[in-house]
Amino acid sequence: MRPPRPACCTLLLVLGLCSAHRARGRNVLLILADDGGFESGMYNNSAIATPHLDALARRGLIFRNAFTSVSSCSPSRASLLTGLPQHQQGMYGLHQDVHHFNSFDKVRSLPLLLRQAGIHTGIIGKKHVGPEAVYPFDFAYTEENGSVLQVGRNITRMKLLVRRFLKSQDHRPFFLYVAFHDPHRCGHSQPQYGAFCEKFGNGESGMGHIPDWTPETYDPQDVQVPYFIPDTPAARADLAAQYTTIGRMDQGIGLVLQELQGAGVLNDTLVIFTSDNGVPFPSGRTNLYWPGTAEPLLVSSPEHPRRWGQVSEAYVSLLDLTPTILDWFSIPYPSYTIFGSKTVQLTGRSLLPVLESEPPWTTVFGSQSLHEVTMSYPMRSVYHQNFHLVHNLNFKMPFPIDQDFYVSPTFQDLLNRTRAGQPTGWYKDLHHYYYRERWELYDRGQDPHETQNLAADPRYAQLLEVLKTQLAKWQWETHDPWVCAPDGVLEEKLSPQCQPLHNEL
Repeated sequence: MRPPRPACCTLLLVLGLCSAHRARGRNVLLILADDGGFESGMYNNSAIATPHLDALARRGLIFRNAFTSVSSCSPSRASLLTGLPQHQQGMYGLHQDVHHFNSFDKVRSLPLLLRQAGIHTGIIGKKHVGPEAVYPFDFAYTEENGSVLQVGRNITRMKLLVRRFLKSQDHRPFFLYVAFHDPHRCGHSQPQYGAFCEKFGNGESGMGHIPDWTPETYDPQDVQVPYFIPDTPAARADLAAQYTTIGRMDQGIGLVLQELQGAGVLNDTLVIFTSDNGVPFPSGRTNLYWPGTAEPLLVSSPEHPRRWGQVSEAYVSLLDLTPTILDWFSIPYPSYTIFGSKTVQLTGRSLLPVLESEPPWTTVFGSQSLHEVTMSYPMRSVYHQNFHLVHNLNFKMPFPIDQDFYVSPTFQDLLNRTRAGQPTGWYKDLHHYYYRERWELYDRGQDPHETQNLAADPRYAQLLEVLKTQLAKWQWETHDPWVCAPDGVLEEKLSPQCQPLHNEL
């Protein structure tokens, strides 16, 4: 945690002689993309225009090896706002409708801790977590009290809500969480607006008009197709639509920053930009492969200019954001339990020291259990240096596909081409995508696309055991109910606690 403010500065504050910066105190603006990836200039994608993100990057530190701990919307947001993996805080899958997952009642979330410490909290956009008692905000405009399109994609509406939040401010520091709904797909929920809602608010007949948005369209031939997406006309058109919504979000980020600048608080505010999980394409969201877990992350601190415009290679996790924000506000993490006598401890760490110098961090963990309620496919993973280990607990079952992704033009084209025996333009085939080995080990230094599973290679047997041990240690530390699965059952009153099932695994 950051050290407390020196007593001399406290005295100067009383006398009114401390700087205006200190008098106003620190604030935090957390900006979240929805299913966003590396489609931006700051991550060297020259096919798309993201001038506002690129400008922010010049005043911040870009992380090249940032990962979500879970590749699913509600679980990732809950983990980001608690610092706890999904298996520890209870948001195993999606929060809305029939899925109905919630975090455990006793979880002490970031907004709860900030409110208790006297920080003014606000959320604008997609919330997608619950219950309310665990995730309270003083100021809230979300899908719970309005249209997610209006609070998450209408950047004019979002700008005005930010202005309202800032005007509602007293002299307390603030935490403002702006959660865009862009560039999430909407072909499953609002298909009239296009595959990515790229037509929403563009001024065409029946689409509405967003006054502050200047839509940018892209030729499918000009997009950059990542290795994990089929290079087909359907996928290229999908990416072009995604680019348009990313452009809307980028313009929205510019509007949000402009509001903070106009209110005179931008230079007192830590700004963090990231995304919740991987992009909604094959191997992306709902997977623990690199495309499903690697995230954009930009941290801009007015107090840490030393590394502005630089790139960090440190391995960091979105689980690090809660300790980072608590550190910024000098708020300690409480000692408490969720169940029984097991004390909850954060496994993430503050990123503020990274803004000063590069740390030797090389390890991050992942944990996924469900997405939709029907999609039970628990996985655990660890990245360590160039190596990536994935444990597929339900490896005997086919990997599940979510409804939103299923109706996407990219996946429908992939299905149709596979059925017809036509070339798919993809680096995998559906059989190997559905049916996976229990253990997958990849050397990303030699195999960045993760196509050569080394888990059965005797040359890597010792490394495999080291990574398994690392992963199991983290699971025990974070009270993972799946720690003994799939060949054992957890019996905490017995010794050993993992009792064998003799189920031929």
